[in-house]
Amino acid sequence: MRLTDLTIFNYKNIAEAELHFSPKLNCFIGGNGQGKTNVLDAIHFLSFCRSYSSSIDVLSVRHGQEFMSLQGLYEYEDGSKEDIHCGLKVGQKKVVRRGKKAYRRISEHIGLIPLVMVSPADQILVNGGSEERRRFIDMVICQYDPNYTESLIRYNKALQQRNAMLKQEEELDPEVFLIFEEQMAREGEYIYKKRSEYITQLIPIFQQFYNRISGMQEEVELRYVSHLQRGPLLEQLTKDRFKDRAVGYSLHGIHKDDLEMLQNGYLVRREGSQGQSKTFLIALKLAQFDFLSKTGSRTTPLLLLDDIFDKLDAERVEQIVKLVSGDRFGQIFITDTNRDHLDRILASMEGDNRIFYVEKGEIKS
Repeated sequence: MRLTDLTIFNYKNIAEAELHFSPKLNCFIGGNGQGKTNVLDAIHFLSFCRSYSSSIDVLSVRHGQEFMSLQGLYEYEDGSKEDIHCGLKVGQKKVVRRGKKAYRRISEHIGLIPLVMVSPADQILVNGGSEERRRFIDMVICQYDPNYTESLIRYNKALQQRNAMLKQEEELDPEVFLIFEEQMAREGEYIYKKRSEYITQLIPIFQQFYNRISGMQEEVELRYVSHLQRGPLLEQLTKDRFKDRAVGYSLHGIHKDDLEMLQNGYLVRREGSQGQSKTFLIALKLAQFDFLSKTGSRTTPLLLLDDIFDKLDAERVEQIVKLVSGDRFGQIFITDTNRDHLDRILASMEGDNRIFYVEKGEIKS
């Protein structure tokens, strides 16, 4: 898939822009805080109906304005087209349209336009809490398995209802508890199975990318951790119901899953340098891209690379340049403050490309 045209209106610091893209490489150059990342964020919004950097939709509306809108025109490899529109008015629900038809549920849109974004904000995957790493896993699986999305929704609703009951002071009917626990267990088993399958397949791809970028200087590992590895979730929920009532929330379940990120046997967040940590994240995202490309979807994902060269030594930059310049990836959008990095990519990549200059929210080619 490729994004041919993007129209932006009142999105973050971009007042208005109409952009036509190269089918291969699109480069955005400018200083910090000028709006380069916001262009990539707008593209992300059209795929996932949310900003990459914030879950609060109203923060995407330009200061002093009442609404924002985004429109993307896409083309599949077979020549068929998609027209996607996202609009948001302050104080109202956002509207997402495919063609002229609005979605009844926004979750129905997820997966139509597969996309992988690599950003400095990804550091939260290493340093943040387990919820960030679960979100990383879920956003991949949701792009190729609609049933997984629905299962997550059902699990979270049952979890919220069980937690609400746990907070009540009066004694409640155990049979009512059991209704929500059975639903959590049923959906949780499915989610656990899909997460396990995905991570098992991702690990060797991730390690290959990391070894390529780092020159095999470190050994890296991903380790999935889940309560369901101890046994059936329903047994754990019913057994610890009294303990859960004491703390006021559910202590067990797939909402506590984590993905441990290890380098030379130690957690990256404790032992890794800035360059090693960034290499880890880039390799992880490139593996995510490779996985999505092979999941049977009808199209190649878009690849968004936001300021990925900072904190990396020359050897690692060179390997990344070689990787993204090859035929393995489809349409690429990349930002940088350093024109030299982009010139090296352009020099090694055949085919069409476009360069955009961004300053104070204005974009010129």
